[in-house]
Amino acid sequence: MNRQEIMEMIPHRDHMLLLDDAELIDGEAVAHYHVTGDEFFLKGHFPGNPIVPGVILCEILAQSACVLMQEGLKEGKLPVYTGLNNVRFRAPVRPGDRVTARCHVTRSRGMFYFCSGTIKVEDRLCVSADFSFAITGGV
Repeated sequence: MNRQEIMEMIPHRDHMLLLDDAELIDGEAVAHYHVTGDEFFLKGHFPGNPIVPGVILCEILAQSACVLMQEGLKEGKLPVYTGLNNVRFRAPVRPGDRVTARCHVTRSRGMFYFCSGTIKVEDRLCVSADFSFAITGGV
C-alpha cells in the first residue's frame, strides 16, 4: 500500500501522515517511514542534535496498526488511541533513518483493538509498546 492508498484508509495528511508504505504480512502490519530531517517536529527537538520525539514514534505505530483494521475503517470510521502501555524507548531515531514499524493485534473486543508493536531502524530496536484503539463513528 502506497501513501495514496494509506490516505484512502486513514484521515491523516501532511504533516501528520507518517507512513511511506505499509502492507499486511501473515497477520502483521509492516510499514516504513523515511525521516528526511525536514519534519516540523525536528526543528525544536533538539537544535543541532535532532531526534524524533517518542510521541511521534508512537504515532507511527498507531498509523501502522490501522493496516490491521482497514476493513473496519470504511465509511468514515475513525481510529483513536485509547491506551499506551509498556512503552520502551531503546534507541534514538534520527534524520536519514528508515523506520520499520511492525505490529499485530493481540486481541479485540467489539470496537476495541489491543496491539503490540516495535519500531526498528535496520536491526536496532528503537521502540516497543502495547497499545489500544477504538474504532469510532465518522469523521
